[in-house]
Amino acid sequence: MTSPTIDITADGTAPAKARADVLVLGMRSQDGTAALPAGIDLPKGAQSELGAAAAAVGFSGAVDSHARIPAPKGVAARSVLLVGLGEFDELDIVGEAGADEAHEVLRRAAGTAVRALSKGESVALALPADTASAAEAIATGAGLGAYQYTEYRSTPEAKRRPTAISVLTTDKDGSHGVTRAAAVVAATNRARDLVNQPPLDLYPETFADTVTAQAKGRKVKVTVLDPAQLAAQGYGGLTGVGQGSPRGPRLVKLEYSPRKAARHLALVGKGITFDSGGLSLKPAASMEDMKSDMAGAAAAAQALFAIADLGLPVRATAWLALAENMPSGEAQRPSDVIRIYGGKTVEVTNTDAEGRLVLADALVAAQEEDPDLVIDIATLTGAQIVALGTRVSGVMGTNGARNRVVLAAGATGEQMWPMPFPEEIRRQFDSTVADLKNSGKRHGGMLAAGIFLAEFVAPGVQWAHLDIAGPSYNTESPWGYTPAGGTGVPVRTLIEVAAQLSGR
Repeated sequence: MTSPTIDITADGTAPAKARADVLVLGMRSQDGTAALPAGIDLPKGAQSELGAAAAAVGFSGAVDSHARIPAPKGVAARSVLLVGLGEFDELDIVGEAGADEAHEVLRRAAGTAVRALSKGESVALALPADTASAAEAIATGAGLGAYQYTEYRSTPEAKRRPTAISVLTTDKDGSHGVTRAAAVVAATNRARDLVNQPPLDLYPETFADTVTAQAKGRKVKVTVLDPAQLAAQGYGGLTGVGQGSPRGPRLVKLEYSPRKAARHLALVGKGITFDSGGLSLKPAASMEDMKSDMAGAAAAAQALFAIADLGLPVRATAWLALAENMPSGEAQRPSDVIRIYGGKTVEVTNTDAEGRLVLADALVAAQEEDPDLVIDIATLTGAQIVALGTRVSGVMGTNGARNRVVLAAGATGEQMWPMPFPEEIRRQFDSTVADLKNSGKRHGGMLAAGIFLAEFVAPGVQWAHLDIAGPSYNTESPWGYTPAGGTGVPVRTLIEVAAQLSGR
């Protein structure tokens, strides 16, 4: 269940002298024609030949565009791949106002270039990399763009992406940026692997086994609660949702506790390994991608492993609420009343609103350790896609925590938008038989789900809720560094939050 290893290194070699099968050259769009940005130095004859070749094939330097041409005289690489940077301003990568946007342009360009290559060739990336952060952005985009999930292919080598990638950088600290990128890429791609794995093979027990195995060799402690332990300890959300499947639920706690950690970040991930809707059965077409309903747990786990790999001085815990939501004679019924861990009761009016039930259990458990910041991550509502589309996650919660996550997302290129909690929505969850019910009205469904979860967050706790229903799984064509299938959103943002919380 592993994607191919991607070797990414920093290299101070000049673009013309880089010995690789393919030299990737980023080119700006300037007045409708392609032009090399400042900082990419090539012999004048080579520049002239590149310009003529770009014009001949109609390459204008537009974002997401690319064109492969023979290497001009004076360039050591065997061929050149031109990739568009759009109206890129190289000054932005060393400034503040436009740095985040400029870095995302570099990520997308590197990802677009690497995805265009399919022969397992070695690649040297010559994009503006005058800072360590720019080199990191390029390496991140390239590593994510090189991702392929081939575990279930009978001919896994049918389409090979580059596995040896060098980032050409003039910054003396560029290697540090590339090293950090490699850890972030590896974590994101591991999350993609989990999301892409078929539910026949990935279910609560095997998910728990996978992350337990991944923790070995890392300074990460693992605790797994099985169905009997969950029932005995009062985890009514996980027990209720998971009782319809013979493959019972699990609650996995991952813990990284370095000695010098002054702050504690708790991540809570929804891990529904397959969501049929339970007795409130989904339409058949709506089940096709429901293996991805555990993307929140995958992101939480792999972000924690990356935090450990990077040695960030912050305590991090990840709580993975794992269950399979299936219809059977044992499944929970609409009108059942369950008791969430900690004591609150919930009337189940819709068994397809199950993610919030397992998250409630894990949220309460996570807060028992008094973390400084709690972030839950979930593919929670179709309403998120209606409101924000398939590329933008919704962020809710307390103001400080919500804004911290949005700012971190801006630095990583993962699109997120802050959303409110209108107080009138809470009345939708009033129940005549329990403390609250688990579903309300259709309108404002993304906000309503967050408001339900807020009932399980203690006053004063800094908490953010991420609804990643659309961005976590790409059902359309690949673009930039984003493949079809699991995307790994929001692993990069969670790592950045941890880095900022630790002062790194």
